[in-house]
Amino acid sequence: MNNTGRFGCLTGMGAIAALITLFVLVGVAFASGGNMFSAGALNAEKGEPMGGVASHAEITQCKLCHAAPWSAETMPDRCLACHANIAQQMLSVAQLHGAIVQKDPNLACRDCHMDHRGATASLTDMKGSAFPHEALGYSLEGHQRKVNGGAFDCSDCHGEDVTTFAADSCQTCHSQMDLAFAQAHSLSFGTDCLACHDGVDRLGSDFSHNTFAFQLMGEHDEASCTDCHLDARSLADLQSAPQDCASCHLKDDPHAGAYGSECGVCHTSEGWLPAKFDHNLASFKLEGEHAEVACEECHVNNVFKGTPSDCYSCHQGDDEHGGTFGTQCESCHNPSDWEDATFDHSRTNFPLTGEHSEARCEECHTNGAFKGLSTACVNCHADPAYHAGAFGTDCAACHTTSSWSPATFNFPHPEPRAEEGGNGIYHGGASCRDCHPSSFREATCVACHDGNNFEDGEGGDD
Repeated sequence: MNNTGRFGCLTGMGAIAALITLFVLVGVAFASGGNMFSAGALNAEKGEPMGGVASHAEITQCKLCHAAPWSAETMPDRCLACHANIAQQMLSVAQLHGAIVQKDPNLACRDCHMDHRGATASLTDMKGSAFPHEALGYSLEGHQRKVNGGAFDCSDCHGEDVTTFAADSCQTCHSQMDLAFAQAHSLSFGTDCLACHDGVDRLGSDFSHNTFAFQLMGEHDEASCTDCHLDARSLADLQSAPQDCASCHLKDDPHAGAYGSECGVCHTSEGWLPAKFDHNLASFKLEGEHAEVACEECHVNNVFKGTPSDCYSCHQGDDEHGGTFGTQCESCHNPSDWEDATFDHSRTNFPLTGEHSEARCEECHTNGAFKGLSTACVNCHADPAYHAGAFGTDCAACHTTSSWSPATFNFPHPEPRAEEGGNGIYHGGASCRDCHPSSFREATCVACHDGNNFEDGEGGDD
């Protein structure tokens, strides 16, 4: 047969040469400890001991990290066998590595953590990875482009080590954007930008205070942040700013604390003036004419606390009674109208009954005299001439307040005795004038009886 078409490596000599080469390679690999297959030295940075070693450089067997091609295990399985804490994190999306796996389930450990690059080379390299930066509490949403328009690189904020943060990176970058603002902002709130900012610009130029309980309205909208958030150095400092008026405005209080510290009772954020005080919150409510009175008429010289609330303290100068009615003005008057006065005479020792209740005050209280007046009837009702003083001054003995007439006379009045020819009731039907035509002190029987015979009828039936 013609052997011209055979491959040389399949000849007997070729097979022998291949076996010799294989044995040489295996010998060299065994003699070098496997270094001929290594991409470089392992990282020698020491950390917390895991699996009996404190650094990757202390690992002497490749198989501890690199699974055999025919093995069911993978290299990530070997990583997690040592880094059990990372394996635990991957079970929760709230943890960093759990968030990474959720974002890209196909991401392997070595895609971010590379080794064999030297004893001092970093074990973490995030370039090109879909790293969930917000899982660390800082979103890159507001940091997509630098001032020059270029995309941000990890080293722009982290330098050569992504596990650290260059504290001056914020100031450096933002000074290029607005130097004056960056300097003023750092003086007001410090240089620890991450203490307040989280990358989504919640406290940036689009920040709205009106999304919080303390909304900025009126004059408050014109105040600078440091007016209320002085020396704030963290988000907690910003949130702990007092929201009561007195904390900011007590030093400007013209009332010197006389009105307390609840400024909002009278003032609004639109301006200190005009101010409105709800007097209904006080013990002295403003009713009727009082509601129209200017504050300074009662609160002289800006004295508010301790102002007397009795009527006489303000109205003594207007008392047309000269104090004769005492100082309890409210006994007669009301705040709606001074002239609409009502005095309850029943509270006195002379209640007004009958015709007295229709009398005008001045009919009894002449010349404005009220206090100390006599309650005797004759004081107003002089004894009429036809009484001729026969009945005295006790008008009430015969008359009532309902009407002067009819009157009842209750004095003893002798009747003719029966043994004298009378029956004791002769005069029962006679009127006073029948016997006393001109004077009650004088009475004549002969006016009716011109004889001694009471039955002769000449002088009348009585």
